[in-house]
Amino acid sequence: MKKDVLGVQIDDLPLSEAVDAGFQLLDKPGFHYVVTPNPEFILEARKNEPFRQVLNHADLSLPDGIGVVYAAKILGKTLQGRTPGVDFAQGLMTRMAGAGKRLYLLGAKPGVAEKAAGELKSRYPGLVICGTHDGYFQEDAPVVDDIRASRADVVFVCLGAPKQEFWMAHNGPNTGAALAVGLGGCLDVFAGNVKRAPEAWQKAGLEWLYRLIREPSRLGRMAKLPIVLLDAAKARVTWR
Repeated sequence: MKKDVLGVQIDDLPLSEAVDAGFQLLDKPGFHYVVTPNPEFILEARKNEPFRQVLNHADLSLPDGIGVVYAAKILGKTLQGRTPGVDFAQGLMTRMAGAGKRLYLLGAKPGVAEKAAGELKSRYPGLVICGTHDGYFQEDAPVVDDIRASRADVVFVCLGAPKQEFWMAHNGPNTGAALAVGLGGCLDVFAGNVKRAPEAWQKAGLEWLYRLIREPSRLGRMAKLPIVLLDAAKARVTWR
């Protein structure tokens, strides 16, 4: 069931059910895509109507940021929990490996996708990495053609928001893939270039704080979290 969080529709699914739903999309006709909203997405969508529309037309919209979960709670629309895009991707790859499905990696700096591909092949035996391309391209058509030629079932699109969401919505149907997933900086995580927070921090909903401590330059981005919570509080008061 989808819940409206400041204008963005969020699927209220625990991780296991989200992975099941994503894998099932591979057997459905046509092209499908998954988005992973965090507080930055919410704020951008409030001022960028085309972006909001792209998010709300996604087949799955998963609450990647803890700020989305907190905002929903303030609004009286409690979500079952955070569903990080990286965890969704890992669960999906496990299912894909068992079925011999084909994955294309798109995004990040030159060389990162190739490094991630090597790591993922070792981690998920049976998963076919059928192609990679960095995120530094000027024309969409050659990339779309390469994905189509690779016969990918799934494309991980890691171009950053909102570029990756617009790219999936506009180009996804021409790739021949069944599913695209917008995953931001996940290729750097898969390549081992960026370390995730320890599990205890993740479970406590403090992964954002861990990354801020390690990367103080993210302070501007992290400031979006309290803004979203304040917006949710204002909206709740207005509704009352």
